[in-house]
Amino acid sequence: MKKFLSANEAVAHAAAQAGCIVASAYPGTPSTEILENVAKFKDTVKCEWAVNEKVAMETAIGASMAGFRSLTAMKHVGLNVAMDPLMTFTYVGATGGMVIISADDPGLHSSQNEQDNRNLAKFARAPLLEPADSQEAYDMVLEAFDISEKFEVPVIVRLTTRTSHSSSLVELGDFNPTPRAQIPYVKNIKKTIPVPMFARGHRLAAQERTVAMANASCESALNKVIAGRKDLGIVTSAVAYQYVKEIFPEFSILKLGWTNPLPKKLIADFASSVEKLLVVEELDPFLEEQIRAMGIKVLDHKTELNMLELNADRLQNLRHELLGDVPEAKVVSVDNTLPTRPPVLCAGCGHRGVFYVLNKLKATVTGDIGCYTLGAFPPLNAMDTTICMGASVGNAAGMKKAGYKGRVAAILGDSTFFHSGMTGILSALYNNTPVTTIVLDNRITGMTGHQENPGSGKTLAGDAAPVTEIAEIAKSMGYKKVVTVPAEDLAELERVLIDAMDGDEAALIIAYAPCRIAAKLTKAGLVEVDADKCKACGACFKMGCPAMTRGKELRPGAYQMVVDANQCAGCTQCSQVCKFDAIKRVR
Repeated sequence: MKKFLSANEAVAHAAAQAGCIVASAYPGTPSTEILENVAKFKDTVKCEWAVNEKVAMETAIGASMAGFRSLTAMKHVGLNVAMDPLMTFTYVGATGGMVIISADDPGLHSSQNEQDNRNLAKFARAPLLEPADSQEAYDMVLEAFDISEKFEVPVIVRLTTRTSHSSSLVELGDFNPTPRAQIPYVKNIKKTIPVPMFARGHRLAAQERTVAMANASCESALNKVIAGRKDLGIVTSAVAYQYVKEIFPEFSILKLGWTNPLPKKLIADFASSVEKLLVVEELDPFLEEQIRAMGIKVLDHKTELNMLELNADRLQNLRHELLGDVPEAKVVSVDNTLPTRPPVLCAGCGHRGVFYVLNKLKATVTGDIGCYTLGAFPPLNAMDTTICMGASVGNAAGMKKAGYKGRVAAILGDSTFFHSGMTGILSALYNNTPVTTIVLDNRITGMTGHQENPGSGKTLAGDAAPVTEIAEIAKSMGYKKVVTVPAEDLAELERVLIDAMDGDEAALIIAYAPCRIAAKLTKAGLVEVDADKCKACGACFKMGCPAMTRGKELRPGAYQMVVDANQCAGCTQCSQVCKFDAIKRVR
């Protein structure tokens, strides 16, 4: 049986085929589609969106400890959040096979940083598998469950954006998703409660296990030698193999699929079989540094390979440098005269009015991770910081605690509030720090493609779920000032935000407006501009709505606004800032 699948889809198929019972994750590009596709096998796999990656990891750990196969998936920064339970669980050890998918994002296509999570796998003493395409993603996840149960350890399978989102034919074999039988649970506190007296033994066992896994990786079919010319041998892994195969096709290649612990004997044997050794990998010199530490000489080069996403052009430049038998890759010139088109908040987005008012009030805004991060850019210019999920409240608290003068507000979305915002607001309240926190509540996880969350009333599988009200959470924490305000009512927003930011007590403001795409409200209305009344003052353009276009030029540099009827969502925010009553809703 063959299917055309992305690597993310292939992972989901493999989880189902391997008899995975529990799958838990928090959405984050490029990993999001994994759980969305696992949900298609909900008859055999119990899958869920967790409130954050740490909880997702802990849920998968619980299933494994009970003797069932489990999987968790997250983007690279999500693994940072989940490292606390992982670092201990690699001591405790898996019972039912447990697989962790880490989807890294070389090139920062949709992330705030670039990190190579192979380092975290080594740090956690977890075996690491690296597929180069969708077929390998399927095969390696199947193998990962077996490795996990053989060595009693969670296994990390590392994807990257390129592998996650690239599709190819995958041979699924006799595809028949069937839940794997439970490995009987046996109470054993020496194994499952790592207090120091027990954990010291775990530490020694982890080292012995690492040696055993290193020996196993040397014999594994996941690592293979592709025979070729012996004057140059190339060690590579993951998607870098695809570029090596294209640019250096005639040379011997050691393709590593199991990269932690490193199969040192295999590498040493390969190195001794070739005249010169080159290591090609994406991001950090993870393999190269360890190979050099083995005393093996590796070719030096000036071509940059360890920063941003690798591609065939960079490998061509490497070949040009080392061998001189190909030209340098042509640099595609960019026409700098063309206007840039940065991403913007959708037409009718309820977040827009909040940022417009914050800019108007000259507030310093500590931001967070979400589509609302776009509020930082012109013409809204209303966000000052973005660090990580949930950091906005702690950042604002730090500013206020340090004595920063002026209006300060923390801003985050509803899904981020559930993910890691609650602890921040509780800490600020507990420490008597009068932070104004604004939760942009659109009842969906917007940035990653409209996944459900505790406030949406549905689970990943589409079943009804309790609706968690943010206001009630804040009140239960002890907040006295909790205000819910329609995000599209600019006058009320301004009144509420002035009162909160100029006050001397902690406040939680919930700016509510449903995501117009998720709620299918993109055509809910239409506004038009009365050209006779429009004075081309430009106030409406400060909203930065993509449905606004330039019309007639009344005077140099001053244009009337024209509404693009194909984009307008009828939110009326633009009409609220018009002082001349020139914008009216017509539908």
